[in-house]
Amino acid sequence: MPYLSTLCAAISIGALSVTISEVAEILAERLGEPYGSFVLTFSAVAVEILLLFMILSGGDHADPQTLETVKSGIISAVIVDMNVLLGLAVFVGGLAFKEQEHNEDTSSTYTTILFVSALALLVPSVLQFSSDSAEKLTQASIIISIMLAIFYVFIYIFQTKTHSHFFKSTARSRILRMKRKSGEESDEENYDYIFDRFPNIANLIVIFALILVVGFVAEIFASDGMPVFKEMGISTGLAGLIIAIISVTPEIFTAVKAAKNDQIQRVINIAMGASTVSILLTVPILMALAYMNGIHFTLDFNSLQIGALIFTVILAWKTTDNGETNYIEGISHLMLFFCFAVIAALY
Repeated sequence: MPYLSTLCAAISIGALSVTISEVAEILAERLGEPYGSFVLTFSAVAVEILLLFMILSGGDHADPQTLETVKSGIISAVIVDMNVLLGLAVFVGGLAFKEQEHNEDTSSTYTTILFVSALALLVPSVLQFSSDSAEKLTQASIIISIMLAIFYVFIYIFQTKTHSHFFKSTARSRILRMKRKSGEESDEENYDYIFDRFPNIANLIVIFALILVVGFVAEIFASDGMPVFKEMGISTGLAGLIIAIISVTPEIFTAVKAAKNDQIQRVINIAMGASTVSILLTVPILMALAYMNGIHFTLDFNSLQIGALIFTVILAWKTTDNGETNYIEGISHLMLFFCFAVIAALY
């Protein structure tokens, strides 16, 4: 029975997340960049936070395996966003168009943010080896969480007010240009989908309502899923990776669809924007929720997690720094992901 309920809960979360992603995509088209990508990334990260918090609060708070699964889930979300989502979309787009152009200021800014954020997460891990490590680890985790939240406030202002042009495409999609020239309507202008007829505020309410339902289903997944993972001998690293894939899958479909339409700028915004939010908001929010519920949660990530995160940021910097992408760069990201998955499964 726990196996069936876990599977049904996972499928339900995935299905609900797909609907959330579709409604968010409608809002994204209406709002434009960078606000459109905000809607897409926040809706996906909300599902991620719900899943991780339900696991954290539903299990034994002192159980190292539960805590490690949550920590793995945080890092794995970034690994999946930056390697599976970005890699698969770049690969598909590269096969269709050979090379795709995006605003290089976007990737340069995001990789800088992610590199600094990854180093910030390294601080508590280093302090656990000092004297009075337990007390210092807790203090460092709280301080780093607050710093990440403040950092995000500045980034939000940077993205939406002072440097919003950094996150907009420098060239329109070739497909959209050809369709407009030939007088054809784009796929996005098909209003058969019910949510296309809703005003923005109604679609926002729908997103929040669906996220609330995801929260209830996530509680079932957390209560039944963790014992199932233990019984099957699934490592905490692989469990965190499975959770990340469940929460990120809708974004992957959105990104691949954008790449097929030669909208690689949206792919970059979604992949790197979601990764940024996953660190700068997921960590502080989880820390705050844990504190309010009397759960002792610290940011002592292991060497595999931090190492994979730093290598991912470096690879993303190298594959996007010139403002162009091709399919071999997509394969490179997928290769890094599969290497991480093998280690996570056997670590």
